[in-house]
Amino acid sequence: MFRHVRLPALILSVLTASSCNYSFTAGSFPPQHIETIAIEPFDNTTNRFELSAELYDQLLRNLPGALGIRTAGADIADAIVRGSINRYDVAAPNYRAAQRGAAPEVLQRQVSISVSVEIVDLVENVILWESNNLAARGEFPEGAPEEGGREEAMELLVQSIVDGAQSNW
Repeated sequence: MFRHVRLPALILSVLTASSCNYSFTAGSFPPQHIETIAIEPFDNTTNRFELSAELYDQLLRNLPGALGIRTAGADIADAIVRGSINRYDVAAPNYRAAQRGAAPEVLQRQVSISVSVEIVDLVENVILWESNNLAARGEFPEGAPEEGGREEAMELLVQSIVDGAQSNW
């Protein structure tokens, strides 16, 4: 009687164990031949000159690890990230309307950054991923330094680049 119960259990365990060895690598990002990436400072068409260096630092710190590859110089890298910063705005989306005789009260400010970006496979000379209008927003309270909102927006931009590149595969 126990033999009849053990046989289906044995078959099930063998099938389960053999299915654990299966892996799917086709269509993953980055492609297998890309082990290194170069990050170029983005061109900057805004009047905020510090943006290019700040975005470059964020990309350099976060992008290679998120993609599972190493950084390298553009002359030896397998891929390159490049782009341009197209827009930078600071707005007050959250405010209290003016009362009689008083000015409106700004409660929160928001930084918006828009970039064009591409990741190019230098080995096969193809664009792996691109976006012409990638935007992110960072918020900061009224009276606080704008840099906090700008840093949040840049972190979101880097995450959007990672998400976009990985969603393409």
